[in-house]
Amino acid sequence: MQEQTTDASVVSYAFKASLIGTAHRFELTEAGLSWRLAGRSGTWPYTDISAIRLSFRPVWMQAHRFRADISHKSGARFSIVSTSWQTAALMATQDNGYRDFLIALHRRMAASGSTAELTGGLGRITYIAALSSVTVVGTMLLGLFIRALVIGEYAGALFFLGFAALFGWQIGGFIRRNRPTSYSFEHLPGDLLP
Repeated sequence: MQEQTTDASVVSYAFKASLIGTAHRFELTEAGLSWRLAGRSGTWPYTDISAIRLSFRPVWMQAHRFRADISHKSGARFSIVSTSWQTAALMATQDNGYRDFLIALHRRMAASGSTAELTGGLGRITYIAALSSVTVVGTMLLGLFIRALVIGEYAGALFFLGFAALFGWQIGGFIRRNRPTSYSFEHLPGDLLP
């Protein structure tokens, strides 16, 4: 669904947020960030963009998905994701187009003198809650693993060990990538871009 136009001054990106409905389309023009979403459209001058939050947000159909939440000074906001619905069972990645679009957006904002707040990952309170939950679940798994060893249930201990490894791989990657951070226009966080 990624689009590139022939005009060198315009960079575009499109994705389908859901199976039903039209694609969300974005263009970086000389006037600003132009968008078309669900029958609405507009152009935000780069200096009117008040914040960008980059994050890693996997979903059940796509484990490798990134999201950029872009806020306007009026309070309006929308999200751009690195995947697009293709069919009922297929969500395609658009890693290169997404990354190129966001890098170009940051460059144009910097060139326009933007003072937008640039953050990455989860909010601090959400991150602490997620980290606390992971710690509690990890402690519970460790307790069950030790109990299984003590009572001689080695198959159960092996199961808990395997589950802990899977849990650490899946959730650990999410927690590591979404650590709260601030960044600059010149140094985008590599963990939050495909």
